[in-house]
Amino acid sequence: MFYHVCFVVPDIEAAMADLTRTVGAQWSGILEDSLGPWEYRLAFTRGGAPYTELVQGPPGSPWDSSLGARCHHLGFWTADVTKSAARLSEDGFTPEFDACPLGRPYSYHRLESLGVSLEMMDVSRQDRFLAAWDPGAPAMPPFDA
Repeated sequence: MFYHVCFVVPDIEAAMADLTRTVGAQWSGILEDSLGPWEYRLAFTRGGAPYTELVQGPPGSPWDSSLGARCHHLGFWTADVTKSAARLSEDGFTPEFDACPLGRPYSYHRLESLGVSLEMMDVSRQDRFLAAWDPGAPAMPPFDA
């Protein structure tokens, strides 16, 4: 099962406020980070999976917010991101972005039938994810374990 759904948004504070006001979402703050040439901002809900992720990214990035708010991907923990990415590619799902060469163990593959991508995130990052976004939350199994 997926552990998060990601929305790209042009105004992360407004999106956080709207989800808090409408459905009581709780947040662990905003992280400002960079990957390759792109600086971006992201936030995750807390309170257990499935999480909601919001990303605000610059033009030309995988999370280009100038294109408007939209559902971007479903995130899955995987036992081996390289094998999962290869399987998705072999099954005809277009590789959209591979962060592995940039030092992050994840990739996106496009599912045109849903209008979103699947993010394959290596489970080796899970402890770090939980410590940053939802301390004390239980571990989540990879879909392919």
